[in-house]
Amino acid sequence: MAAPLLEKLSESLGSPEPAIRLILSVLIGYPFALVYRWFLFYQPATVVHLFHICSGLALAAFNFGSQLYHSAVCVFVQFLMLRLMGRTVTGVLSSFTFQMLYLLAGYYYTATEEYDIKWTMPHCVLTLKLIGLAFDFYDGGKEPSQLSADQAKAALPSVPTLLEVFGFSYFYGGFLVGPQFTMRNYQKLVSRELTDCPGKPPNSVVPALKRFALGFLCLAMYAIFSPSFPDTYLLTDEYEAQPFWYRCVFILLWGKFMLYKYVSCWVIAEGVCILAGLGYNGVVNGKHQWDACANMKVWLFETTPLFGGTIASFNINTNAWAARHVFKRLKFLGNKTLSHVATLLFLTIWHGLHSGYILCFSMEFFIITVERQAQALVLDSPLLTSLANSHFYPFVYIVQQFIHWLFMGYPLVPFCLFTYDKWLKVYSSVYFCGHLFFLVAYLILPFLRITLVPKKDRREKKQD
Repeated sequence: MAAPLLEKLSESLGSPEPAIRLILSVLIGYPFALVYRWFLFYQPATVVHLFHICSGLALAAFNFGSQLYHSAVCVFVQFLMLRLMGRTVTGVLSSFTFQMLYLLAGYYYTATEEYDIKWTMPHCVLTLKLIGLAFDFYDGGKEPSQLSADQAKAALPSVPTLLEVFGFSYFYGGFLVGPQFTMRNYQKLVSRELTDCPGKPPNSVVPALKRFALGFLCLAMYAIFSPSFPDTYLLTDEYEAQPFWYRCVFILLWGKFMLYKYVSCWVIAEGVCILAGLGYNGVVNGKHQWDACANMKVWLFETTPLFGGTIASFNINTNAWAARHVFKRLKFLGNKTLSHVATLLFLTIWHGLHSGYILCFSMEFFIITVERQAQALVLDSPLLTSLANSHFYPFVYIVQQFIHWLFMGYPLVPFCLFTYDKWLKVYSSVYFCGHLFFLVAYLILPFLRITLVPKKDRREKKQD
């Protein structure tokens, strides 16, 4: 009965059926959270774990059928590793290797040249969750002085039970699209600690509805505008025949509206976590915070003219996971740039095996490097600093924002088109303008520094 209804809904909305199943699954998290609040909040931990496991498995079955066994196998193997290997480096490395190889094998055997919603999509979220679990369990055996503040908060004092591991993995608010959260936070949720009213369900209905409304607005914008900017148009002769400026502006608008599919899912899923209580983040300046599961800073995403600002506003929990479990653990390399490159390389592989991911993340690294040098130049140059603080800044902001949006869409071309023949065709049609722009900027910035920064300030900077 459900299949014909989904087919009709898919046809009427003009969206693939797997996408409809996914968004319905994210939305059904709200009724699940209400069931938990109304009927299960005071129940024993075992009952809550079983509810999370059953609801998560139901969502997996609804979306991927019998292929849900992939997640179940990886969760069970991870539990065995925690139990049998203990707090050892071997346990962490074994977990990392097994989970990543399983994910990459999934990518390899299910790969197509299109973006498909299949079991590997939630599995990449689960992979980080399970690897993070191994790290946090290992950290629980260290002295607190050896850990960063984030690592100390997430460290596990004892091995979690089988029900805890499965409940943590299948929690309906984060199983399909994220966000990432720690086992410690999940344990606090089940033990009723994540609430602004001790011993009672949290007053989180209004904050959750606000995120739902914002997420639904982003979803509506995606549904309305994205059909006018399809990926496939980038590969047509008609696109290639358009003027150069048109091709660039199309990439700008395509990239902007394409990202709303991620923004909408993450913000709606965050609302589910807030409603359940997982989003509670303590008190700051006398106000209860509900942003523990925030994966998007939508206002910053919309208004920042900086590439670094967009990265800081986008997929926040995954970036925080990578910082805690990859970047900071590479401190022994003694080189932040090397740690940054290694982290981006990990994220590239984690996303998939297509060449487009490599090009996207390498371009991101290059853009951020150039932007940081440009920011340093503006801060060190009296002329540029005065211009940035003058009444001309609104004009500067508009130009900067245009460049920012254009070259945010530019690296997304290979990210979304995947294969070499496709992204090369699009980049050739715009004459590799993004690569050339940032290469020229990188080469001329040192000369601009000589021209615009007083000698005294340059000498002081070198001594620092």
